Amino acid sequence: MAIHYHCRHCQCGVGSIENASVFSEALGFHHLSDDERQEMISYQQNGDIHVQTICEDCQEALNRNPDFHQYEKFIQ
Repeated sequence: MAIHYHCRHCQCGVGSIENASVFSEALGFHHLSDDERQEMISYQQNGDIHVQTICEDCQEALNRNPDFHQYEKFIQ
């Protein structure tokens, strides 16, 4: 099982944790609401977990342009 993090805006791979056997509390998943979990985390048939996050470049763009928060994808 691996946990893969991808940016929800640009789809860039942010990082992966290979051969992970960690609890959701260690990853902070317990802080998410049920709706947030459903939106951000997907479970694959092979046991991998895909997590949508925000990469540093997109976070910087959001900080510089707060109006981008209204868009699901702002990078073309």
